[in-house]
Amino acid sequence: MRIFGAIAVLVCLCNIAICQENKKKPNVLFIIADDLTATAVSAYENKVCQTPNIDKLAYEGVRFTRTYCQFPVCGPSRASLMNGYYPHATKAFGYTSGREKIGPDRKTLSQLFKENGYYTARVSKIYHMAVPKDIEEGTDGPDDPASWGEKYNSQGPEWLAPGEGELVQGNPDGTLPIRGGNKMTIVKADGDDSVHADGRTAQKACELIREHKDEPFFLAVGFVRPHVPFVAPKSYFDPYPFEGIVLPEKVDGDWDDIPKKGINYITSQKAQMTLEQQQKAVAAYYASVSYMDAQVGKVLRTLKEEGLEDNTIVVFTSDHGFHFGEHDFWMKVSLKEESVRIPMIIKVPGKEAATCHSFAELLDLYPTLTELAGIQRSENIQGKSLINLLDNPEQKVRDMAFSVSLRGKAFLCRTEKWAYIQYGENAEDGIELFDMENDPKQYTNLAYKNEYANVVDDFELKLKDKLAEIRANDINIVTSINKDVKKSVETTRSHNSRISR
Repeated sequence: MRIFGAIAVLVCLCNIAICQENKKKPNVLFIIADDLTATAVSAYENKVCQTPNIDKLAYEGVRFTRTYCQFPVCGPSRASLMNGYYPHATKAFGYTSGREKIGPDRKTLSQLFKENGYYTARVSKIYHMAVPKDIEEGTDGPDDPASWGEKYNSQGPEWLAPGEGELVQGNPDGTLPIRGGNKMTIVKADGDDSVHADGRTAQKACELIREHKDEPFFLAVGFVRPHVPFVAPKSYFDPYPFEGIVLPEKVDGDWDDIPKKGINYITSQKAQMTLEQQQKAVAAYYASVSYMDAQVGKVLRTLKEEGLEDNTIVVFTSDHGFHFGEHDFWMKVSLKEESVRIPMIIKVPGKEAATCHSFAELLDLYPTLTELAGIQRSENIQGKSLINLLDNPEQKVRDMAFSVSLRGKAFLCRTEKWAYIQYGENAEDGIELFDMENDPKQYTNLAYKNEYANVVDDFELKLKDKLAEIRANDINIVTSINKDVKKSVETTRSHNSRISR
C-alpha cells in the first residue's frame, strides 16, 4: 500500500509540475484579416470606417504604424510570414504554403509551437485559400498539415448568399447579374453574422479558447473579409451610405510619369466603374471591414471572459493592403502604400500600450513570437525580432522596409523619406521614386529628374545588396544573380526614358 501511495504522490507531483510548466507558457492568439489595408482602420488614419474592436486592441497593445507585407498577394505573403523567409529566398511567389520550397525539416511558425508542447489550431484562412471558392466549398486550399494539431474550415455562401446583390466591376450600365470569383460583387446579405464564414470562424475560435484554456495554445484565426466579394449582413452597410463616400483625389495625368508596369492590374478604367459604382465599392469594403471587426471583438471578449488575457499574446494583422480608388487603382498587387502597408498590433501581458513608428515587416512576427514564448528558432530565419520595441517603442529595428510583387520582378525599398520602386532586376521596365515627406500620396515620380540621380543610384545599390542578403540563405536554391544589376545611372536613365508609359 505504501508503494501505491508513493506512486500516487509522485503522479500528483508530476501533474502539478506539468500544470506549473504549462502556466509559464504564454498562449498566442494570432488573428489575421484578408486584404485589410492600414488606411481602412480607424485606429490608424481612417475617419469613416468603424473598427471599435481592433481600435480597443490597438490602444491596449503596441500599434505599429509602418508595417509592410513582403508580397501584396495572399499566397506568397502568408507563406513568407509562416515560413520565416523572404519570397526571393524560397521563390514562393504563387498560391502555395511554401512547404515544398522549405522542405520537410524546416519548421513553420506554428509547427515550432506545436513541437514545443502547444496545442495548435488553424481556423479558416491562414495559408492561402481561394476566396470565394475554398470558402464556398469548405476546402483547405494549399494548407500545411504539419503546422497544425487541428484545422477547421469555415464554409459560407459568399456571393451566393440571399440578399441584395450588385456587381460593380465590369458592369458600367448595371445590367449584369452578380458574379463569383475575384470580382467586386456586393451582397447586402440576409441573416445574422453566423450565416457567413467569418461569423462561423469567430464561433469556432471561441469554442477552442474555452476547450483549451487549461493548456498552452497557439490559435491562428483567419478572417476572409474584407476580401472580395464584399459580403456582410445588411446591418453593417447602414453606417456607410454610398452617396456620402468621398473618393480619393483624382489627379489629371496621374499615370503619365510612371512605367506601364506601375499601373495596377485593376483600375477604374479597366473595370469600367462609374463614379457611383466606385462609391458603392468603397462603402461595401467598409461594411465588410466592420463585419470582420465585430467578429474580432467576439474572440477577444471570449479570451477575457475565460480569464486568459494575462497569459495570452495577441496579434492582429493583415496579409497585405488594398486599393480603393487611389490613383484609380483597386485591390492589391501594386507596390504603392495602400497595397503594401498593413495594420499590425501586438499585445503582450505586462507590456505597456504604445505606438511604434519603426519600420517593421510581416516577416518579423516569426522571430518575435518565438522569442516572447522562449522557444528556440533556427538562426536562418530572415525576419528581425521586434521584442525590444515592445519595451521601448522609440527604438528602431529597421531603416527600410522591403516588399516585392509581379512574381518577384518588382521591388519596393521604403525608407523614412523615400519610396523607391523598381520594375525588373535591371530596372529594364522602369523605376519610380516618391518623396514621402512632401508627397505621401505618391503623385509625382521623381526618378527621371536629374537632380535625384544620386538618390536613384543609392537605391539601386540598396536593392542589389538586399537581394544578395536574402538569397544567401540555407535553402540552397540555385539562383542566377545578374552581376550587371548595377548599371551606371546615366545608362539606366537613358534606357528607361525610352519606355512607353
